[in-house]
Amino acid sequence: MDRDRLIDELEDLYRRSYRRFLRVAIAVVGDESVGHDVVQEAFARAIRLGASYRGDGTVEAWLWRVLVNAARAARQPRNEVVEELSTAFADVGGVSTDDERVRAWVAALPERQRLAVFLRYYADLDYRAIATALDVETGTVSATLSAAHTALRRSLEEVGR
Repeated sequence: MDRDRLIDELEDLYRRSYRRFLRVAIAVVGDESVGHDVVQEAFARAIRLGASYRGDGTVEAWLWRVLVNAARAARQPRNEVVEELSTAFADVGGVSTDDERVRAWVAALPERQRLAVFLRYYADLDYRAIATALDVETGTVSATLSAAHTALRRSLEEVGR
């Protein structure tokens, strides 16, 4: 893909999907202002690294990988992320603040599971795009989400007892 077309696609993604990228960035780093910085950095990196886009998947899936890597580099220590996640989500439109426990359970998941959950349910990516974003096989996404669902179900069942 030529550079001009890539930049046009990135600009379109920025305009259409900024909030989706922001929700996932906040979920990873645990802070809204840092989340905004991460999204900006991801788009800037994508423009700088445009030549590294091989065309194996969609530009959007590739951009999700760039965003996840930028968020991982910028994130706070895990205990701070768990404590701040609920507050960060409350400030982003479209995310319910009704059940603090669910957010705490998601925040407590291992990193790959947590990222897969965010990319699937907050960014609404399909398994193939999640695999590209996390640089894993599609089957790994399926197994990772299954493990996350099991852990969340177990937490929910413990509350019901």
